Amino acid sequence: MEITEVKIFLKEGQDKKLKAYATLTFDNVFVVRNVKVIEGNKGLFVAMPSRRMKDSCPKCGFKNVVRSKYCNQCAAALPQAEPKVFVPGDDASRQSEHKDIAHPITAEFREYIQKKVLDAYDVDRKKGPSVARPQAASPIPGPTASPAAGPSRVSSEVEEDSDIEL
Repeated sequence: MEITEVKIFLKEGQDKKLKAYATLTFDNVFVVRNVKVIEGNKGLFVAMPSRRMKDSCPKCGFKNVVRSKYCNQCAAALPQAEPKVFVPGDDASRQSEHKDIAHPITAEFREYIQKKVLDAYDVDRKKGPSVARPQAASPIPGPTASPAAGPSRVSSEVEEDSDIEL
């Protein structure tokens, strides 16, 4: 499998750990979005797209974010796991709150992804932030309604047209 395209979206604010998002295209047929370029304690690394883990409330069944103290639906107190001792530099507690959506299976492919993404990040960073150019919306043919008339004018025109026999 080959990475055929890497798009980098730089994040503003140099004091943040999240430096950019990347979109990867594999073999021109498969896309993975929300790959993150993060500044860690040992330098830049690539984090695969992930989602926050959720636990169900024992009272109402609502899915709450892991480690929530109270249910967001019924406000019942949620059972708490044993508190972990924080060790600086240990990201195990943070990782247990998130689960990868897509990730490489082998270390070699992980290194390949990381090299491609970080190389593209370096190129984009040296170019500087790009200026986003808004694209003009294409005009939509058909009747237009003034803001004062609201949607009722358009719907009445549709109702009149529905009486036409074919």
